[in-house]
Amino acid sequence: MQFITLQSVDDPRVEAYASLTEMQLRNRLEPAKGVFIAESPKVIDRALAAGREPLSLLVEEPWLEGMRETFAFVDAHWGPNTPVYVASPEQLKRLTGYRLHRGALCAMRRWPLPSVSEICRDARRVAVMENIVDHTNVGALMRSAAALDVDAVLVTPSCGDPLYRRAARVSMGTVFQVPWTRITGYNDDGTEDKHYWPFRGIDELKSLGFTTVAMALEDDSISLDELTRRLNLPSDDPLHIGKLALIFGTEGDGLSPSHHCPSRSDCKDSHES
Repeated sequence: MQFITLQSVDDPRVEAYASLTEMQLRNRLEPAKGVFIAESPKVIDRALAAGREPLSLLVEEPWLEGMRETFAFVDAHWGPNTPVYVASPEQLKRLTGYRLHRGALCAMRRWPLPSVSEICRDARRVAVMENIVDHTNVGALMRSAAALDVDAVLVTPSCGDPLYRRAARVSMGTVFQVPWTRITGYNDDGTEDKHYWPFRGIDELKSLGFTTVAMALEDDSISLDELTRRLNLPSDDPLHIGKLALIFGTEGDGLSPSHHCPSRSDCKDSHES
């Protein structure tokens, strides 16, 4: 590691940490230099263990000794030239705009996300986060997916970024352990198709053999007990569900109205297709 004591919070070498929103980071530094920020030693260690490349670290001076094993891991896997910018607690607060309670940040390189078909190839249970905007909720769902042994998580085009600093922190680093990707398409000009979900996205899941189940409270919803029963039916039973995609809606409006069938004859019930 190369330890560099900051003399000024205006040092251009720590621009990635300085008052930039995550969207600005993505727009300014991607695709060639895509960056995300991992916060806290635990999250940083889990990202490193998953093979995520560190570009630099920003560490409060009192935390240096406790991170010696992290520094040694970086040296062993990425060489000795990764910079560690050392700041006082006061400097770091001025630089980032908030009080850092876990003492360390790491700028890391984003990685190419796999396709939906790749991430779902061997999956039996996947969770779909539909347009969730609160990054705390994104992180909590990733952590829950890890606890419940979900095979993969799919993120719709308008959903918050699982690599956003707060999302990754709340997930306790499980965002680097649970396989995930965006379920989306692209326009002719290469921009993301914001309208890919739900219609084309659900069709893609069905083509991969998944039954989609929307988590909603409606008069004609089936119960979780009934869902479990169908999952455990013999494979030749017409109600058997083999591969399951659970869809979780956004905080305010819940699930997209398109998940509701126009009539009972169109699907088995209004939240399963």
